[in-house]
Amino acid sequence: MFQDALGGRSRESREGRGAPPRAPSSASLWRRLVVVEAKMAAQAAAAAQAAAAQAAQAEAADSWYLALLGFAEHFRTSSPPKIRLCVHCLQAVFPFKPPQRIEARTHLQLGSVLYHHTKNSEQARSHLEKAWLISQQIPQFEDVKFEAASLLSELYCQENSVDAAKPLLRKAIQISQQTPYWHCRLLFQLAQLHTLEKDLVSACDLLGVGAEYARVVGSEYTRALFLLSKGMLLLMERKLQEVHPLLTLCGQIVENWQGNPIQKESLRVFFLVLQVTHYLDAGQVKSVKPCLKQLQQCIQTISTLHDDEILPSNPADLFHWLPKEHMCVLVYLVTVMHSMQAGYLEKAQKYTDKALMQLEKLKMLDCSPILSSFQVILLEHIIMCRLVTGHKATALQELTNHQELWAFIVTNLASVYIREGNRHQEVLYSLLERINPDHSFPVSSHCLRAAAFYVRGLFSFFQGRYNEAKRFLRETLKMSNAEDLNRLTACSLVLLGHIFYVLGNHRESNNMVVPAMQLASKIPDMSVQLWSSALLRDLNKACGNAMDAHEAAQMHQNFSQQLLQDHIEACSLPEHNLITWTDGPPPVQFQAQNGPNTSLASLL
Repeated sequence: MFQDALGGRSRESREGRGAPPRAPSSASLWRRLVVVEAKMAAQAAAAAQAAAAQAAQAEAADSWYLALLGFAEHFRTSSPPKIRLCVHCLQAVFPFKPPQRIEARTHLQLGSVLYHHTKNSEQARSHLEKAWLISQQIPQFEDVKFEAASLLSELYCQENSVDAAKPLLRKAIQISQQTPYWHCRLLFQLAQLHTLEKDLVSACDLLGVGAEYARVVGSEYTRALFLLSKGMLLLMERKLQEVHPLLTLCGQIVENWQGNPIQKESLRVFFLVLQVTHYLDAGQVKSVKPCLKQLQQCIQTISTLHDDEILPSNPADLFHWLPKEHMCVLVYLVTVMHSMQAGYLEKAQKYTDKALMQLEKLKMLDCSPILSSFQVILLEHIIMCRLVTGHKATALQELTNHQELWAFIVTNLASVYIREGNRHQEVLYSLLERINPDHSFPVSSHCLRAAAFYVRGLFSFFQGRYNEAKRFLRETLKMSNAEDLNRLTACSLVLLGHIFYVLGNHRESNNMVVPAMQLASKIPDMSVQLWSSALLRDLNKACGNAMDAHEAAQMHQNFSQQLLQDHIEACSLPEHNLITWTDGPPPVQFQAQNGPNTSLASLL
């Protein structure tokens, strides 16, 4: 049996039929054992060698991947960023046929870089779609999967493809229920999308779902954020019957929650801002005082707290409402609103000055749109304050003492004068001297500087100085492309196309006007489409392309008819008489309507 186990032959064949069996000698057994052990050792050595080779290959794979990733991050964070080289490094990952996890993550990284740092939205979309598709096939790969969905939906919205963004977010929400952070974040994102579309009912429903989910996963902090956000929308809808019990519940949650002090105080600020706004909206200037005092004390407390680097233990708590610097400006703002209603105009001026000073400091480092909104509201209040206190001249100066606003007005005024021809030559030349971005331009705004180059290019075009016009317009294109100023890009392309057409360079003209038409359609900008179609018509006629010329002429006719019809309809409305109203009662009589009214007449 022992020999058989070692692979020997059967006893019958070995010893002969009927012969008594012989015990194997020790030497024979030893030789056989040595052979078997040698074979096993050889197999083990081969396996070890294969494993070592595989490990070396994996290490090499990690090395090249980490090297490319390191180079990409180096180029991305360079000053200035070298985005093209960063993209090249990431693209170099794919020829190595990486595993799905690396492939999906690299597509996400490429999509993110292209989305945030370039104008190549088509490639960004392609990479993000691939990241979303591949990551869904990989288990436990939530961060890549849901970040791809979130970024892709943002891109869809930027491209006015809201109908593509909504189902994407809904699917991501559906499959993220086991990932609390991403489930909450995606719910907030879809609610914000509905809010931007003025669909506040759907937004409130989603915020309610989020509040219940946060309760289930044990995150009272994020539950409060969802409920407070819902309360804010209910205030916007003026559903006051629903606001009161909701704010009562929020107050209880905020007071009972024990956690990060800054998070707790930020919740309290959010809650108190809604309460103060609710009182002020109802005209209860005296009743609001205790809440306003609590709010002011709360923001003082926050300003003394240091940001805690310790992450919350519950991943659903990884959210914050506003940076504390923004909250400080917001508290100034609601204080100004209260002071104006209560008639404390000196106090209103004092807090407005403080808030505007704080805003100027913040805007040097932060380009958040909410800061601009705060600034506009504060300027509205300070102007009203100046008017009431008998300082009309000062109130007027508030309108024009900001260099950006002055440059905006002057640039637009110059554009109007250029289009009117030679009737205002002296004024026009004076304006152009003051908005020369090559030499003297008093603002640092990228958008306004690009617009100034465009206006200079437009003026040079009408003067017949085409080379000078091309130089200005190319500068406009460079600047507008750098910051997604799509209308300026479209206008500059059409005007350059017109210049090349006049110069007889039909091929270059076509290279300008076709992308201009595509961009104008995407915006959409009806006036630029009208301009582009007229140029395409003339260009194709000059090139002998009768069919294309006919198609462009038809497009031009359609755009022209739409604009004309819109003009006729606007002129026929009673509100149109407002443009001639300079004295007496308003020309438009209207009755109070249910719900919010966006008519201009409602402001009178």
